[in-house]
Amino acid sequence: MGTDILRMLSLFDRGSYPAYWLQNKTEEIKAKTSGIRQKVLEEEDERGVAHIVEHLAFSATKKYTNHDIVKFLESIGAEFGACQNASTSTDETIYELLVPVDKPELLSKAISVLAEFSSEIRASLDDLEKERGAVLEEYRGGRNAAGRMQEAHWCLMMKGSKYADRQPIGLEKVIRTVSAETVKGFYRKWYHLHNMAVMAVGDFPDTQSVVELIKVHFGQKESPAIPPPIIPVFPVPSHEEPRFSCFVESEAGWSAVVLSCKIPIVEMKTVKDYRDSLAEAMFHCALNQRLFKISRRKDPPFFSCSSAGDVLVNPVKAYIMTSTCKERGTVEALESMLMEVGRVRLYGFSDHEISIVRALLMSDIESAYLERDQMQSTSLRDEYLQHFFRKEPVVGIEYEAQLQKTFLPHISAAEVSRYAEHFRATCSCVIKTVEPKSCATIEDLKRAVSKISYLEETRSIPQWDDEYIPEEIVNEKPDPGEVVLQCEYPDIKATELVLSNGMRVCYKCTNFLDDQVLFTGFAYGGLSELSEEDYLSCSMGSTIAGEIGVFGYKPSILMDMLAGKRAEVGTKVGAYIRTFSGDCSPSDLETALQLVYQLFTTNVVPGEEEVKIVMQMMEEAILAQERDPFTAFTNRIRELNYGNSYFFKPIRVSDLKRVDPFKSCDYFNKCFKDPSTFTVVIVGNIDPLVARPLILQYLGGIPRPSDPILHLNRDDLKGLPFTFPGNIVREVVRSAMVEAQCSVQITFPVELKNENMMEEIHFVGFVSKLLETKIMQVLRFKHGQIYSVTVSVFLGGNKPSRSGDVRGDIAVNFSCDPDSSWKLVELALAEILYLQENGPSVEDVTTILEIEQRAHENGLQENCYWLDRILRGYQSRVYSGDLSASFKAQDEGRSKVRECLMPSTAQSSLQRILPFPCKKQYSVVVLMPQTSRLEVIKQLCQSTSARLSREAKFLVAAAGLMVVAVALWRHSRSALRSE
Repeated sequence: MGTDILRMLSLFDRGSYPAYWLQNKTEEIKAKTSGIRQKVLEEEDERGVAHIVEHLAFSATKKYTNHDIVKFLESIGAEFGACQNASTSTDETIYELLVPVDKPELLSKAISVLAEFSSEIRASLDDLEKERGAVLEEYRGGRNAAGRMQEAHWCLMMKGSKYADRQPIGLEKVIRTVSAETVKGFYRKWYHLHNMAVMAVGDFPDTQSVVELIKVHFGQKESPAIPPPIIPVFPVPSHEEPRFSCFVESEAGWSAVVLSCKIPIVEMKTVKDYRDSLAEAMFHCALNQRLFKISRRKDPPFFSCSSAGDVLVNPVKAYIMTSTCKERGTVEALESMLMEVGRVRLYGFSDHEISIVRALLMSDIESAYLERDQMQSTSLRDEYLQHFFRKEPVVGIEYEAQLQKTFLPHISAAEVSRYAEHFRATCSCVIKTVEPKSCATIEDLKRAVSKISYLEETRSIPQWDDEYIPEEIVNEKPDPGEVVLQCEYPDIKATELVLSNGMRVCYKCTNFLDDQVLFTGFAYGGLSELSEEDYLSCSMGSTIAGEIGVFGYKPSILMDMLAGKRAEVGTKVGAYIRTFSGDCSPSDLETALQLVYQLFTTNVVPGEEEVKIVMQMMEEAILAQERDPFTAFTNRIRELNYGNSYFFKPIRVSDLKRVDPFKSCDYFNKCFKDPSTFTVVIVGNIDPLVARPLILQYLGGIPRPSDPILHLNRDDLKGLPFTFPGNIVREVVRSAMVEAQCSVQITFPVELKNENMMEEIHFVGFVSKLLETKIMQVLRFKHGQIYSVTVSVFLGGNKPSRSGDVRGDIAVNFSCDPDSSWKLVELALAEILYLQENGPSVEDVTTILEIEQRAHENGLQENCYWLDRILRGYQSRVYSGDLSASFKAQDEGRSKVRECLMPSTAQSSLQRILPFPCKKQYSVVVLMPQTSRLEVIKQLCQSTSARLSREAKFLVAAAGLMVVAVALWRHSRSALRSE
């Protein structure tokens, strides 16, 4: 079973038809078409039109109208947003669709949709008015702190070029007022078949038949009669003097420093060009290794820092280094960043550092090579895109792996270090700080550059000092445990082992990806068991322990120890369950299991300096959240819907003083100490003959404590202390904002009865997707007032017992114009009530069933799906020792729901799962911008004016007489003084 992606990209091509590339593969299908230099081609009165055209494509074409394209694609399982989308950048517009190809007629129709986009997008006044609201909401959504910071930096980088004021989203004024004729003119001028290409990637049974489909559908299209204009090149001027900016953003999450240096794009034509690009990648990788280690030192200058090379626009790419730091720490962070590249220029990287980078890159390419026949279609598609846009060669993973294997051992530290020259202040450099309050000045930044330049010139920067790196993760290998019980589950092709230390391990061998093994271990008992007094410190155990190092080594040391190995393990302590999860290559399974062994057999002990760094980072993180206008919104939702329970309360800076890091780490250590409480599921390309001895040694070898630790029965766990409001609650949360934003959450309580729980869980899934689809149709496609809507489900209110009801909620979220918020709330509630009272249409139900079926079919071919299914099998309330029985109950529940789902059963499930009628019990919280005093007075005056009656007019007249009297009195007093 395959799924297809069809993608459309406009590219500059002088052929009479769109150029096309086809790639046959075994998993998916993808195709594309797109327009080169779309955004930068706009005139001043067109700023935003390229993006508007992209929106109109899904709204109406010559053949389709009223978002029929969206409806058709959803009816065949291609969910809007995830599978059908488009993007507009400065240089191109990309349309993409993902459709199933088990029915040839669907592939043909999807290609016909792409062909419609190429030359027959409709842009009538009515079409434009319907889509303005959605585009405006997308614009508004980008006018947050991140959007403003990105725009300011882009303008500084592109100063002197047309790119500087050609942000893809455009101008609000243009979006609101642009005429249909202007949109049509832009579309006719630049959407020429000569400028387009189609790309198709997937499991085509016959590639030639797809070529014929493209010819049939695109061959019928005609470009405008006028010849396509020559697409101009817009240069980005270089500059020797660095540009500086101190950007103050009151909503900024962190204080930050961005160091960017622009360089021309070098077209990759030869093998030597490829070798150079490999050395460049090694430079950024080696520098990032250093920057991470600096961030973990005593009194670090920054909390995080990374370097990368990225293409900005067609003529230019940039080396960009970004750091986050403490408040008032931007100058220190900048000095450290400059000093590190200066240190590389003076002394270069060590051979040891380069050997680690070689190992990392070799591991990545080996993984890609092993999975070359299972490569995602998006990866192949992206190669073709870069070939078309940047003229990069498409060589295939086999040849690329051969090139890297040949070159990597011979690229020296000196070659890699030379790329630090691109990070000089004289190399079209832009230095920018971002702070919530003005601290650093441009003069401070200039002095920092001069200071580090002087240190480099005088060779006063010391050499890099490498840390000692142990060779082995586990110093003494444990004695293997034994299998005391083995069960085979042939229906799901899984094997279960009960080990001598009490740990239960289930593994399933798959061939979905040749270089992937996933695993998760879980145990019952988490944060809900804690008293209110202990909760604060213990809830921060994972964070504090993670920064110190949970595997017996500091993170900076473990990073080097794992170089060249693809193995990672993480931990999580939730309300009811604590887990560890891993992802590794089959060849590195031993390393991953060694990390698990270390997790259970070593203790996290907080040191004074480590705790200081962690608490400082947490304080900055809390302050960053408090600056975000949305924090007050989410906090009030939690407070309102969950009864102000301590479990859901936000952490304040003042709370940090009550955190005991020793208690935090002690709790974390106990969470991962007793192997007998854990069930581990392993899924992936594993050979049992290799994997079982490793499982016995590193999982079976974990010693079982003499006294049980956190050995809890799922039926005896404490439930979360929360209560949903018993009536209707409607609130407005006002936050200070730089630019007006508005978010809405409508929440309904959910309580699923114990009877038929398997079916009810599936009904909840179908109902939430139905609500999301229908509310989207009303608020966006009918009224054009939102960009997107999400419906989320929370069912974690009750403890995971084998009996009892399940509590939680279903929440509807969207953002919108503040002035339209309550109107849209009523429209959403009205739609939900309509569905409860009248039921959805047959078409609605069919669409939801098709979307779910496609997701299910895709999941059957993914390791993460099977890992989750087996975990849910063990955690199911019907599980009593037989995994097959649990699986059977889950499958039967899904099948029953699918078989019985029709308009009437969907209607009854909406009445049963949500309060009925829905308007009798719910909460609505709306985030609004804080109203200024002037605005309050203005609104009061307008309100008073609107309510004026005959009596009120009399009072106004009386007030007028009073004003006259006061004026006369003041005049008389003035006259007296003058006498």
